[in-house]
Amino acid sequence: QVQLVESGGGLVQAGDSLRLACAASGRTFSYWSMGWFRQAPGKAREFAAAITWNGTRTGYADSVKGRFTISRDNAKNMVYLKMNSLEPEDTAVYYCAARGRRLFDNNWYARADEYDLWGQGTQVTVSS
Repeated sequence: QVQLVESGGGLVQAGDSLRLACAASGRTFSYWSMGWFRQAPGKAREFAAAITWNGTRTGYADSVKGRFTISRDNAKNMVYLKMNSLEPEDTAVYYCAARGRRLFDNNWYARADEYDLWGQGTQVTVSS
């Protein structure tokens, strides 16, 4: 059974950078599409970025496009979210998600209900 554990969150100032990491256990991780979502206090969970199983295709929310980069290292069972030029509006709990219902999927997904497994989240706080 695959489990996801996020790390790398913290308190930073506007304009700073952070790299979030998602460690996955389980042999089939490298066959799955993956995503990053975030949830700010009092708001619904929203899509941030996604990547196909082999990393050849990525997708981003308009709010993070050009500032965030998703990547993965299947040999290490890791997915990353590099966040540059952080803004106070980026403050949220960030969640890693895995889509295990279809292997070797060449699509990325922006809807939360497309994902089957979630991590516990990591807090990112950006001060102005």
